[in-house]
Amino acid sequence: MELPLTPMEFARRARRLYGSREAVVDGDLRLTYSEFFERCDRWSHVLQQQLNVGHGDRVAYIAPNTHAQLESFYAVPQIGAVLVPINYRLTPDDFAYIIGHSGAKVVCAHTDHLDAVDSIRDQLQDVESFIALEGGPRDGWLDYESLVGNARPEFLKPTIDEGDLLSINYTSGTTSRPKGVMITHRNAYMNIVGTLCHVSISAADTYLWTLPMFHANGWTFVWIITAMGARHVCLRRVEPARIFELINAEHVTMLCAAPTVLIGVANVPAELRKGVRQGVRVLTAGAPPAAATIARIEGEFGWEIIHVYGLTETAPFITICEPLPEHESLAPDDRAVVKARQGVELITSGELTVIDDDGHEVPWDGQTLGEIVVRGNVVMKGYYNDPEATAKAFEGGWFHSGDGAVIHPDGYAEVRDRIKDVIISGGENISSVEVEGVLLRHPAVQEAAVVGLPDEKWGEAPHAFVILKPGQTATSDELREFTRDRLAHFKAPHTVTFVNELPKTATGKIQKYVLRGGRAAIATQ
Repeated sequence: MELPLTPMEFARRARRLYGSREAVVDGDLRLTYSEFFERCDRWSHVLQQQLNVGHGDRVAYIAPNTHAQLESFYAVPQIGAVLVPINYRLTPDDFAYIIGHSGAKVVCAHTDHLDAVDSIRDQLQDVESFIALEGGPRDGWLDYESLVGNARPEFLKPTIDEGDLLSINYTSGTTSRPKGVMITHRNAYMNIVGTLCHVSISAADTYLWTLPMFHANGWTFVWIITAMGARHVCLRRVEPARIFELINAEHVTMLCAAPTVLIGVANVPAELRKGVRQGVRVLTAGAPPAAATIARIEGEFGWEIIHVYGLTETAPFITICEPLPEHESLAPDDRAVVKARQGVELITSGELTVIDDDGHEVPWDGQTLGEIVVRGNVVMKGYYNDPEATAKAFEGGWFHSGDGAVIHPDGYAEVRDRIKDVIISGGENISSVEVEGVLLRHPAVQEAAVVGLPDEKWGEAPHAFVILKPGQTATSDELREFTRDRLAHFKAPHTVTFVNELPKTATGKIQKYVLRGGRAAIATQ
């Protein structure tokens, strides 16, 4: 009898083999795998029996990396429901859109975000239950810990097909409204297996949650670590000093981090990282990491950087910069240059290539730019309730990444630019169109264009080029604050350059590649 490919199979195995092993550390709370899964089962019972959540129903979460957030990745999908992990850095309006668009029946929120959800209650008419993950009883909210503590660790196990939805992960992309990426049980399973084929992980490992669990299901490490019986150490807020403290105190051996986190770690004062553990393995993705950052962390810290590449739409990994024996003979700086490439296909991810405008694979010369396209086991089912965007993304039978890349003679792909106008700042996608739309609401702004420019801390950050209306005035600080008041703060322009005109094509389209060439190239007022 065949069994469906689902991460819940890894949970079944972990229950049998690792029950007495420590599974989760969250502050003073420590749970064995038996205790952790009992809590998951109790919450599954509550969802089914008290909150009327059934197969295919959506359950939304707004929370940092806590034990309760980790429990959601088991308790929700094991009853056939669909998890909707939301970026807690977004605005209340973003929360309202995602909750409404996904059709979530239940909303679970950490205490830090209860007020934000309360402010949009009138827009959430279809939500039947609101659950406070921490903070105790509160008007209009059910208390998670009380519900879990009073429930039986029993639930009805539905038949789950590997093609069923496991999660809907919202990504901003390049449009003003987020798109819901439909990840199936099979998608996640194949990403987990592929990662384990290339990255050595065992029950002896301890994983530190520096990566948000909401971000592409924590790059599936919410299940990868459990599959091997390793330990999860929760980190609710990324603070470099706290990272080093936990690495030593909990004997951390592994973590995942966007390049912006790597930069923050690399620049921590020497006294804070004195005596830090050597040999920590760090997976990085989200934006191309700087070779200098890789060289510094490996050289000064004695850590190992593992560079992977992918998108939320690919569950998320497509490639890994697989180390080869010949790389070891390179000088450290040269080896870091190679490690900064996106690399080759994971063994289970499927087929990847880089194509030109005619759909042909580009030469493997390290120079010819094309678009990364992929097809295979990890590619999403589509965008939720958005057939038009789905059809566009899968044009020609391949998923189009929107990332411009070259292929080197050794077959390693390297991203050079984004074909779309998405800005990736600190691992977060920012829609330039969305930011421009807010700037244009300012009474003094006539035209605006937003692009990503290099930033030492964030890897890339949004910068605005603005034409003011005749006779109007505004300052950079004023426009930044205007944007921050209307969008998540990380989306606001870091700088504003006032210009007399914007470079445009004959049809009036702004040439953003000219703007990316540097502010000095633009005539300023």
